[in-house]
Amino acid sequence: MPRQAIVIGAGFGGLALAIRLQSAGVQTTLVEARDRPGGRAYMWQKDGFTFDAGPTVVTDPDCLAELWRLSGHDMAQDVELLPVSPFYRLNWRDGTNFDYSNNEAHLRAEIAKLNPEDVAGYERFLDYAAGVYEEGYRKLGSVAFLDFASMIKAAPSLARYQAWRSVHSMVSSFVKDDRLRQALSFHTLLVGGNPMTTSAIYALIHKLEKDGGVWFARGGTNRLVQGMATHFERLGGTLRLGDPVTRIETYGDRAVAVHSASGWRGEADAVASNADLMHSYRDLLGHHPRGQKQGAALARKRWSPSLFVLHFGIKGSWPGIPHHMILFGPRYEGLLTDIYDHGVLPGDFSLYLHHPTVTDPSLAPEGHSTFYALAPVPHMGKLPIDWDRFAPAYAERILDEIQHRLIPDIRSRIVTRFHYAPPDFARDLSAHLGNGFSLEPLLTQSAWFRAHNRDDVIPNLYLVGAGTHPGAGIPGVVGSAKATAALMLADLA
Repeated sequence: MPRQAIVIGAGFGGLALAIRLQSAGVQTTLVEARDRPGGRAYMWQKDGFTFDAGPTVVTDPDCLAELWRLSGHDMAQDVELLPVSPFYRLNWRDGTNFDYSNNEAHLRAEIAKLNPEDVAGYERFLDYAAGVYEEGYRKLGSVAFLDFASMIKAAPSLARYQAWRSVHSMVSSFVKDDRLRQALSFHTLLVGGNPMTTSAIYALIHKLEKDGGVWFARGGTNRLVQGMATHFERLGGTLRLGDPVTRIETYGDRAVAVHSASGWRGEADAVASNADLMHSYRDLLGHHPRGQKQGAALARKRWSPSLFVLHFGIKGSWPGIPHHMILFGPRYEGLLTDIYDHGVLPGDFSLYLHHPTVTDPSLAPEGHSTFYALAPVPHMGKLPIDWDRFAPAYAERILDEIQHRLIPDIRSRIVTRFHYAPPDFARDLSAHLGNGFSLEPLLTQSAWFRAHNRDDVIPNLYLVGAGTHPGAGIPGVVGSAKATAALMLADLA
């Protein structure tokens, strides 16, 4: 009889792990609480518009394509990736635009436009980013840190690249223009990290994008998710949707089965959770001393902020607004301090604007456009406000900003709109405090200091996803699946 595994949660990490296990001959069941797979990469269809819930930036497409190659298939069977250029347009309130891409000549021209003297500094930053990419992503991105000795082994490389410094601090040592410092450090916000405190190792994202490009799945990010689910089932895997897991059953210090809300009980030789870390331990394993102890420890950790996302479909097409925009507000460091440390809802904000119909017009009715505007906000532990009361006004402020900077008559063009706030993350995703990206990616919460890919006490319980090494973002959680799968396959052999 083949070995049996159960994976809880069909986000990117859970799907990638399930595909790896099933490709290796482990009979795998993937159990998802919602009506479709995706986790944070959910989607909605309203009034003819398609809205992606969360991640929209696909980098390192080869880490995804590898999931098909494991069984001799081609990702193109199920997914079409479209190139995005520029990767992002960064815009400041004084009207300055900076188009960020891997067209080296164009990028250097954009840098020179801000400060000609920074072109040489950017060259040195490129060398630094290439080094941390090699050490932090290629060598360590899909390797589990199960003991402190593994951290000690990695320490010299981390020290060589001054991992104790922040991304913003390191970038600032290479370039002088403040706008360029923002342009080269904002990426950590896309994985839940404050550029002022997140380890400089995350500068590797620049190299990751430069080499692999930035892509978008035709039909939306959830079409990529659906392609992964289709491939998993093609391999013989079982996908259970709309059936939340309620408990991980244990016998002594081993996980033996998983229970769901429908009354289903599935036995397994190994159990892996792609669910929120706190939910996995405090709720699903709350009957076991390990769950209680780990839940208490996790409560003392620093969790990433939450997000407020305003989705809207409007009349008209907007070829002048690129796929990804960052609309910087009047403050940078002060705004981040308010969100990450003070836990206040600032009077100003910076926005990430997603405009997928400029790449794929099929996501809206003909002559219309799909957008979302995302603002980082404190999680509910730092900002315990009544979002039902505050959200409508906050959405109006976001529309005011877009109206002022990009679309003057936006309100008369809106066909449909809705928002997604911290309580929605908590309800739909069982996200602790409504967090957007699991644990905050601080150096003291990375690698061995992050939740381990295999539990320290229950040896056949595994973790995958943003809460474990290497962290959030599509390449991060897919890398975590590679690390976790290697452990599971070795243990199940």
